[in-house]
Amino acid sequence: MRVLKRRFPDAHLTYLVEAAAAPVVRHSPHIDELIIVERPRGWERVRYDWALARRLRRERFDVAIDLHGGPRAAWLTRASGAPTRVGYAMPGRGWAYTTRVRWTPSLLPPRHSVLNQWDLLSPFGIGAADPAVDAVEMALDPAAAARVDERLRDAGVPSDARLAVLHVSAGNPFRRWPADRFAELAAKLATGPLPLHVVVTSGPSEAEAAVRVAIEARRLASDDGERIVRCGEFDLEELAALVTRSALYIGGDSGPMHIAATTRTPVVALFGPTLAERSLPWRDPAIPSLGVDAGPLPCRPCHQRTCAPGDFRCLTGITVPMVLDACQRALSAARG
Repeated sequence: MRVLKRRFPDAHLTYLVEAAAAPVVRHSPHIDELIIVERPRGWERVRYDWALARRLRRERFDVAIDLHGGPRAAWLTRASGAPTRVGYAMPGRGWAYTTRVRWTPSLLPPRHSVLNQWDLLSPFGIGAADPAVDAVEMALDPAAAARVDERLRDAGVPSDARLAVLHVSAGNPFRRWPADRFAELAAKLATGPLPLHVVVTSGPSEAEAAVRVAIEARRLASDDGERIVRCGEFDLEELAALVTRSALYIGGDSGPMHIAATTRTPVVALFGPTLAERSLPWRDPAIPSLGVDAGPLPCRPCHQRTCAPGDFRCLTGITVPMVLDACQRALSAARG
């Protein structure tokens, strides 16, 4: 949205987003109008989408760009009635667009996901993407930052503490590093030569796992266990605020890692079946962004439907010393 506004400064930019992801763009200075799309079920979905389509058509948009590519997004793009409609040339979607951009479904060769979406801007004379200039972004919410400060204070974290955010969950088991290794890593970060206060976070579905990680990490850290805290769940805006005030973020290739990528905080990302070339933070290369993986495997990358070897070796092959070394390098580079 930033580069579209730069290319067309007088344009009125409307952004459609489902409610779960709305916090990512809610405070963007480049968006003139935000339409939050709900997800009703059954026939209610049909009625809802027809009403939404009528609303979009009344807006009389000149251009519609489908950054999602799913069936619903394609239908809404077509239903908008915009004379110029841009989307990927995907099977079963071409009817929705007037301008179709090449879509590459294969995992290899690896190409960053930002570049794949940047292709959709090519019809508008927008040049090549540069992460130093066009980093991913998420505008911070001051109210969320204040809530984070209060929760850390209530957890006994000093206001000047150096924080590490350890996100221990992912959307599926193919991206989930073992919990016992997260606990060992947290303990080592809290007891190292330059100890950090470690905030253990997770998604709502893995809150119990995060609690177990924190308890085990405190046990391993012994007298320094008070530096490992669990402050409940953070919503997306709170997570962005938490990472912004932290010295380090560690987590798998999941949504929270991409939230962390919008900050200037060093990131250590754990890649199992996915590749750093596709998902490492897209931002100023001067900000440390390190990927850790198990190395070349004949089954990696994969489509994350079935683990062919059956042992998730792409994840279990990532050791605590490997991740700890990346953390130390990221912190050193940031101090550098």
